[in-house]
Amino acid sequence: MIKRHYTELLFEYLDLFPCVAILGARQCGKTSLLQDLPEPWKRYDMEKMDDFNRISRDPDLFFRLNPGQVAIDESQLLPELFPALRVAIDSNRKQNGRFVLTGSSSPALLKSISESLAGRIAVINLSPFTLAEAFEVKESEFYRLVGQTRKPAEIVAALAARLNIQQLHDYWHRGGYPEVWLKNNPRFSKLWMQNYLQTYINRDIVRLFPGLNSNKYQLFIQMLANLSGQVINYSDIARALGVSQPTVHDYFQIADGSFIWRHITPYEKNASKRIVKHPKGYLRDSGLLHFLLHLNTLNDLLAHPAMGHSWEAMVMENIIRGFCISGAAFDYHYYRTSAGAEVDLVLEGEFGLLPIEVKYSNKTTGHNLRGIADFVTAHKCDFGIVVSNTERPALITEKLIEIPFAAL
Repeated sequence: MIKRHYTELLFEYLDLFPCVAILGARQCGKTSLLQDLPEPWKRYDMEKMDDFNRISRDPDLFFRLNPGQVAIDESQLLPELFPALRVAIDSNRKQNGRFVLTGSSSPALLKSISESLAGRIAVINLSPFTLAEAFEVKESEFYRLVGQTRKPAEIVAALAARLNIQQLHDYWHRGGYPEVWLKNNPRFSKLWMQNYLQTYINRDIVRLFPGLNSNKYQLFIQMLANLSGQVINYSDIARALGVSQPTVHDYFQIADGSFIWRHITPYEKNASKRIVKHPKGYLRDSGLLHFLLHLNTLNDLLAHPAMGHSWEAMVMENIIRGFCISGAAFDYHYYRTSAGAEVDLVLEGEFGLLPIEVKYSNKTTGHNLRGIADFVTAHKCDFGIVVSNTERPALITEKLIEIPFAAL
């Protein structure tokens, strides 16, 4: 087993809330994270018929008999669970750390959390392995420092590359799903991805959305590989699939809600220029993207036209996951003007406004950084960050830091 960096966040939330929900894509490690719960925690799996029958027969009675230290896996399979859980929590509202739920996203699950358990539950959005988790090193100090200092020089002085360029490329090509790393076999990885997609579409999505045209949705998933990293035009996609624009909107919501796709909205606050208002997005796991594009080797990837978008998405996803692990509250956007000025990722949260530009190269030039430099000035940011393959962190300007991805 590879230790997950979310464990510390799980126990912090259990100290503060009666219930914690761990949500994420199937096979991203939700069940494995439950193994970190110590005795005498009891674990129930709703995909096991015995456990399902034990709880579904009378959820209220189940929680009276099991008033705490109970973890329920795949909880979205029993919507009746949540009203009973609310009653159980309210019977002893002051006691924290009583229940843990896991689940893949579904409309019923999200509605139950937002309505039945509002104010009683903390949510962890679990992802596949980060780069640091895959190679079993600690998460970077970067995520802590950004929230503690407004001085770029302190961030530069505290960071250093901890992995080599071969490790970065290995992770980039394989992605972060735990099974791919635990088995560490290219043939297995290809077969696993194939079966993963079939199960995701033919079991999970069909079960959650019984009226969905699964053949059209499967074509849509294939199309996402070519749309990853691009600004989205719904009308073009609707014409290509032969469906309506509202249906395409639904498909994107399903893909984002089931943690396959990350939907990124444009940053429009305090805009003094004309902003591109179409959303953007990418497949969250680079290994899944490369499987869909039939990029079987690293050389295939490096020669492919989608290489730049793939690297950019992989780095941004790791940054978002790193802030999630730290427990930071934040939103994410991208920025693009009609004149072509662009910032790949704009984070806004308790640490302020943070623009981030991603480059594959190990050298950056002032011309390539015009967009982020202008954004920092126009929005009065404390600093901006360029993530590249440079060897060591450095100050590009007084308010622009360059950091190697290997330091994140």
